Amino acid sequence: MGLQLKVDGKVIPINEFVESILNGTVTGAVTTLKGVREDWKKIEIQVER
Repeated sequence: MGLQLKVDGKVIPINEFVESILNGTVTGAVTTLKGVREDWKKIEIQVER
């Protein structure tokens, strides 16, 4: 799995540990939702404030 973190369009480097935590958290939460197929290819999350 690949993960890229961007803040205001700037790519923020993350280490393998953080990537693993974010991948697991996001994937685990999203795949439990109704309507998400088992064979999903890409998850995108956008957070604004």
